[in-house]
Amino acid sequence: MTSDWDLDAVQDLLHGRSNWRRWGDDDQMGAVNLITDRKRVEAARLVRTGRTLSLSRPFPTRPQAGNPRPAAHYTTKTPRGAGGISGDYYGIEYHGIASTHVDALCHVWDDQGMWQGRDPDVELTSRGSRWGSIDHWRRGILTRGVLLDVPAFRGEPYVTQSRPVHGDELDEIARAQGVTLGAGDAVVVYSGRDSWDREQPAWGTGHTELGAPRRPGLHASCLAFLRDHDCAALAWDMLDHTPNEWGIPWTVHGAVFAYGLAVVDNCELRQLADVCRAEGRYEFLFVVSPLVVEGGTGSPANPLAVL
Repeated sequence: MTSDWDLDAVQDLLHGRSNWRRWGDDDQMGAVNLITDRKRVEAARLVRTGRTLSLSRPFPTRPQAGNPRPAAHYTTKTPRGAGGISGDYYGIEYHGIASTHVDALCHVWDDQGMWQGRDPDVELTSRGSRWGSIDHWRRGILTRGVLLDVPAFRGEPYVTQSRPVHGDELDEIARAQGVTLGAGDAVVVYSGRDSWDREQPAWGTGHTELGAPRRPGLHASCLAFLRDHDCAALAWDMLDHTPNEWGIPWTVHGAVFAYGLAVVDNCELRQLADVCRAEGRYEFLFVVSPLVVEGGTGSPANPLAVL
């Protein structure tokens, strides 16, 4: 298991191995460029039974730990002749740890800038982002998905704070499951968040003595896994292992601005893991269709696995 990671090694993954200008100076699609028409056709051929699983958590309308600003939902009922019509209002601040959502390329940055090195003070306005916004993925993200089941590999119910998921462990899991990651794939990492929530205080609500978030998840070395395999998307239930030992703002989430990945946060993956174990197959058609919000920093999402 990888243990000798220092700040220089992490910074090299974020900057020395970035995808900046790989698809031109003005590219705003990022690693989704790797999902070619041919890749989509190959992914569609993975469908055998047509069984479809949602990887989304319920719309988070109840205030609770980890969801201090819940989504708003109310319905209306209006008469129309002898009948009527019902309607809804939805309002959501979806970034965070409660809502399943996809991050756009403008969502995070570090001291060297957003995707392609753009300046967030220039590109971000109160009415949206001028660069790397979610509407650039309006055609959807449809590709081969590969589940990596960490709890099954470890023989434990969930990932713990003391033992984050490392990049070389993801390679070991792929080999054990008999799958190989390829360019343009969506890697789906199951860490057992549902099992954690049954036995521990709600995932993501722990804090250090200084008040910083404390939560189990993926180690910065997983950046190397994502870059080595040229992944186009990452979907996960537990996010970055926090806090990190280098005090940098983003580790695995840095794949957004460094590699141009579509990152789908807060997925519900237990059912998918159960089905993959039962069927002995870990690849499927993966689909995400973001809302077309011009200038949006991301979108609520209902990712799908089609088997």
